[in-house]
Amino acid sequence: MLVFRAKHRISRCRPPPNDRLFLLLLIFSLSVTASSACSNGNCQVLDSCAAATDCGPGLYCGNCPSMDKNQPICTRGQATIPTTVVDGLPFNKYSWLVTHNSFSIVDFPPLAGVQRITVYNQEDTVTNQLRNGVRGLMLDMYDFNNDIWLCHSFRGQCYNFTAFQPAINTLKEVEAFLGTNPTEIVTVIIEDYVHTPKGLTKLFTDAGLVKYWFPVSKMPKKGQDWPTVTDMVQQNHRLLVFTSDSSKEAGEGIAYQWRYMVENESGDPGVVQGSCPNRKESKPLNSRSSSLFLQNYFPTFPVEADACKENSAPLLNMVGTCYKAAGNAIPNFLAVNFYMRSDGGGVFDALDRMNGQALCGCSSVSTCQAGAPFGVCKSTPVSNGTPPTYAAPAGTFSGSVQLTGSASTVHATSPLVFCLFYFVSMFFEL
Repeated sequence: MLVFRAKHRISRCRPPPNDRLFLLLLIFSLSVTASSACSNGNCQVLDSCAAATDCGPGLYCGNCPSMDKNQPICTRGQATIPTTVVDGLPFNKYSWLVTHNSFSIVDFPPLAGVQRITVYNQEDTVTNQLRNGVRGLMLDMYDFNNDIWLCHSFRGQCYNFTAFQPAINTLKEVEAFLGTNPTEIVTVIIEDYVHTPKGLTKLFTDAGLVKYWFPVSKMPKKGQDWPTVTDMVQQNHRLLVFTSDSSKEAGEGIAYQWRYMVENESGDPGVVQGSCPNRKESKPLNSRSSSLFLQNYFPTFPVEADACKENSAPLLNMVGTCYKAAGNAIPNFLAVNFYMRSDGGGVFDALDRMNGQALCGCSSVSTCQAGAPFGVCKSTPVSNGTPPTYAAPAGTFSGSVQLTGSASTVHATSPLVFCLFYFVSMFFEL
């Protein structure tokens, strides 16, 4: 009956004969458009989506309201592992994704009976970060509760309202990942407030990570190339650990970070467009006496809702700025908050471009050809600085895209928590 009535109404307002062809073509074009819409895992980056299941592997369905982009699109959530495209080069030729405060995870439960007062930097577990291609973890370690804990705190002191969990729990996640992925290399960068004698030595031993340890004695100290990733895998030296405490190198064999890498300022100074100052502990970014370069890119106070904007065009601009500040050196580590959020390609596209330039002279690592001369790319000339069109990355790690809640839901930190954290930290600075 409904179909009959609809047909009846159409017949009553039937267009003149000369317009019927136009109407038929319009109906046909609409039907073609509807039938060609992607779904069921066929949608690619930037395609509109209604659910995560619409998007292809390594993508999720999200949006970016802070850029007035409210229509959900398929967004990258996994990194290309560059060694699966171009293998066998020295470790310092590659660029790797690092999560800032990897342990400071939205919705991570606080200690029983305690309201946590801090800000958050990531959205999924460390295990999932590793599965999605993160290869560097920034961990703040403190003496707390007669153990070593991960805390997002201040003044070198962990409190019950800034504590997350014992560090060994996260390190066991790293051990499990390295054990099941025998060709992967992970870097741990410790903001070190541990004063227990040999505390870190015991921690890494208890976590079962010593068997993967890259020895300090083999780290280049005068800016030379590192061993190749092939050699590191063959020797099972697949865990690099750096500390901010210079005494730990002689005392425990843990590399002092700024002896081996240069680093730009963290927090707000590291996101000012057009400026890339070196961190005060670091040698100048253009120094060639260290062969690793860590680029920090995250604001002092992270806002989850703004991360998709920060991790898009502004990130690419800052990579270019720091590249020039470092004397045309591409960062080996790119450290960010909320690494999966962007307006499409985000951090992952930036890393593809960085690795493409460094490893094969191409606009993206997805256009590198293993064994080909430098600058010979798949259907793409050597990059001249023009952003490439997106190409599905080769060698994407088979991981799991996972955001807390839905991809379009942002967990807003209460303004009260921001204020409390700010004033408490200022009080303890006095």
